[in-house]
Amino acid sequence: MTHHVVIVGAGFAGLSLAQALGGTPLRVTVVDRRNFHLFQPLLYQVATADLAPSEIAQPVRRILGRHKNITVLLGEVDRLDPKRKEIGIDGRTLSYDTLVLATGATQGYFGHPEWAQFAPGLKTLDDARRIRGQILLAFEKAEMEHDPTERERLLTFAIIGGGPTGVEMAGAIAGLARQALVRDFHQIDPSKARILLIEAAPRILGPFPEDLSAYAENALRKLGVTILTGRPVEDVNQRGVTLGGEFIPTATIVWAAGVAASPVGQWLHVGTDRAGRVPVAPDLSVPGLDDVYVLGDLASAMDEHGKPLPGLAQVAHQQGRYLGKALPARILRNEAPSPFRFHSRGNLAVIGRNSAIVHWGRFKLKGFIAWL
Repeated sequence: MTHHVVIVGAGFAGLSLAQALGGTPLRVTVVDRRNFHLFQPLLYQVATADLAPSEIAQPVRRILGRHKNITVLLGEVDRLDPKRKEIGIDGRTLSYDTLVLATGATQGYFGHPEWAQFAPGLKTLDDARRIRGQILLAFEKAEMEHDPTERERLLTFAIIGGGPTGVEMAGAIAGLARQALVRDFHQIDPSKARILLIEAAPRILGPFPEDLSAYAENALRKLGVTILTGRPVEDVNQRGVTLGGEFIPTATIVWAAGVAASPVGQWLHVGTDRAGRVPVAPDLSVPGLDDVYVLGDLASAMDEHGKPLPGLAQVAHQQGRYLGKALPARILRNEAPSPFRFHSRGNLAVIGRNSAIVHWGRFKLKGFIAWL
């Protein structure tokens, strides 16, 4: 019988793997709980009304439809049995010969899951829609509010996490308040909105060189963003956030401070790291389990120097492409795979509509050129 590869997850890793296996003699089934592939790096633009959801989401069936050897199933995995080589999908059983798990990550709240209801992250279209609704509604409520204290709370926006997502979100909200909405209200001045970027570390954009981080801080301040570094969050509730014993009233909180892997790693009954990621071998297989591979944000993978690979879309994409070549070589030609090697294409953070920073090896760009 034809070897059956089941891919769980149609994110960057799963989709690039499926595309690489398209047209091969292998039978491929892609399972995802949503019927579209989402370009997550641009979710912040949906959250700030710069893009429509349809501009960053494409149907998985349309992307893979030309490959006759690929079947797409809509459903959520509720059971894994590596010994019997079976998974459960909404109560149904699906057998496999090779299983690839690429289910991604969710927001991590550092042991405080109760904060999620007050501080949504940016992982799904629903998250982006919810945040967009909160931001726009805050301006509408402030327009009708007569109490200056409550109006100030409504016009305070807190973004927790000073990585690329937090920086991009803060810059986008600043652009929305100071450009797109500035003439739409008569009782309030949207440009006076208070936008806080909160980071527990000494500086924002820690993975970037210090000079690019400093440039980003300066650019954000010019946009009117207040940057609070070295201020870990102690509490989050419906009225605001607490930092170092100081309570800051705010009606809109966006969480961009951490991620946690999906619970699939726990179902495998293998050890995971603190973020729930599954340690993988150099060929991305799971040690101790036959024919099981883990990719993307779910995988705890190391580079050739023994350092953890970052949870970036480019890492997931390259892992999918790598396995798309390695699996046919192993299954069809019995060839031993070479280790996965990640080749960085640089890191980028958009600060505003005309400003960004780029770090790629020895090369650094900032400002308008980087934004282009």
